[in-house]
Amino acid sequence: MRLRPCPFRLYLVTDRQTCFPKPLSEALEEACAAGLRAVQLREKDLTPREVHELSLAVKPVLDRYGTSLLINDRSDIARTVRATGVHLTSTSLSPAAARTCLLSDQIIGVSIHSVAEGVRAEQEGADFLCFGPVYDTPSKHSFGPPQGLENLRKVAEAVSLPVFALGGVTPERACECIESGAYGVAVISAILAAKDIGGAVEDLLKVLPD
Repeated sequence: MRLRPCPFRLYLVTDRQTCFPKPLSEALEEACAAGLRAVQLREKDLTPREVHELSLAVKPVLDRYGTSLLINDRSDIARTVRATGVHLTSTSLSPAAARTCLLSDQIIGVSIHSVAEGVRAEQEGADFLCFGPVYDTPSKHSFGPPQGLENLRKVAEAVSLPVFALGGVTPERACECIESGAYGVAVISAILAAKDIGGAVEDLLKVLPD
């Protein structure tokens, strides 16, 4: 199947506690300056009002670099702040339902954990998928054991959407993920926990396709 185009290969999922005490906006500035071009704002402990306010605070930083902003789960906030799009989970609205809340040019990412979920998300109108956890990582223990590269390959072969590998990805492992069919990688701590955030972004971008 022909792969649908996607304008980024590296996808940062935020967790402002990971970069604390550095403010999230400062961490994102460093990452974007180094070449990061996609961010999912995922701060699950915040209220919708707080997510909206944080979105408005970080969006100008991302806009300066042409970096895409996707809002986790909240299509209403994504539309209100004119983000690039929304990122959905297995308990969110379906992509088809979310589409009715969004502007015509906004995109939808979906987190999946199986081939069946990937196929369903594609049928319902997703634009790209995040599959994981591929490797063991503390932030994804609630989603079960690592899925591994073979399951990543099966998902990538089953859909025509770009698939991003998530969970325990490092620059060294990113190469394995691409070889297994991933279009790109999604990370949290690999960037936000790094002492040199810009350097971490550059190291990941070096091993990803242009």
